[in-house]
Amino acid sequence: MKFITIDKNNWTKGIDKSRETYQLFGPVKDENGCLIKKLDSDVQPDMGYYESVMSAKSVLFPQTEKILSASLDESLEDHHIMKRAENDYSPRAVLGIRPYDAKAIALVKLNFDTKEFQDPYWCDAYDVTVFVGLGITRPGPFDFSTSVGTGPFCEDDLDILLADLDDHYLAKILTPKGDAFAITCGFDTMADEKESQVLFDILRKEAEKNITSRVEINKLKDKTILDLHEADFWDDLAFSCINCGTCTYVCPTCWCFDIQDEARQKQAFRFRNWDTCMSPLFTRHATGHNPRGTKVQRVRQRFMHKLKYFLDKYDQGIMCVGCGRCVKSCPVNIDIREVCNMMNAYEKQN
Repeated sequence: MKFITIDKNNWTKGIDKSRETYQLFGPVKDENGCLIKKLDSDVQPDMGYYESVMSAKSVLFPQTEKILSASLDESLEDHHIMKRAENDYSPRAVLGIRPYDAKAIALVKLNFDTKEFQDPYWCDAYDVTVFVGLGITRPGPFDFSTSVGTGPFCEDDLDILLADLDDHYLAKILTPKGDAFAITCGFDTMADEKESQVLFDILRKEAEKNITSRVEINKLKDKTILDLHEADFWDDLAFSCINCGTCTYVCPTCWCFDIQDEARQKQAFRFRNWDTCMSPLFTRHATGHNPRGTKVQRVRQRFMHKLKYFLDKYDQGIMCVGCGRCVKSCPVNIDIREVCNMMNAYEKQN
């Protein structure tokens, strides 16, 4: 681990130099707000952004991803045989990712990269990606990250963590991948390690003090699944839900997807697309049977998965990093903080 300083006058030059080696992704503002997306050759990341509508999960897990292809030309020996699609896995870097979004990637990794199974598309993208985090000095009103195991300056799954100090960035190099990216950019002005760590600690404590929103999760592990499943608050909670799925799309830890096949002339393709557990079609079987055919069943599944099933299975905390995007974006004001606190405090009445 080491620390370097990056003069903002040299930032653009260094980032442009890195384009020779890395695909770059970062925050860009448009009419829909700030999004984390691929940067065109003439676009710099907006490092002064306050918050992004979406997280960086699409860098590893695109909304639509071609995963297999096959030729339908019967004159070819290997016709109708699906093969892995040729996707671009050259080195890439995500600039300005918020620490809680990097923590979300660490949680998603528990699903896509296990001892028993490795999703090759997600894992190959992850292996070539450098995550350059930007600490949060002004947490928003929906941020409750400190009560779910992360925070404004959390280092989990980051390769570099930047602190914005007005005329320069102080960079904490956390991994060899991060070091290689800094070298590629030409960022090599060393900073005093002890003084820099003290400054990071001060910034972290000040930012954490400004987070006023919290959730309680200390009792969730001891709750019985069936007791929570049969709790009396699910009907009231689901009453206002319109099953739009917004919460799942903006969530950095949601990983549901669907598979779709398409044929074009003599080529066939298989795509993976984001899906949502809030959709009535999500669990509908080919027979027509739907084990979660009602709205209350779907709402309950979403929160039970986030706050109980995941916790019990992985023992890595809840499947939420406290970014607050779902709270801010929900058109009917369903609030995961309230749901979490209700579940945490619930006691079955005999």
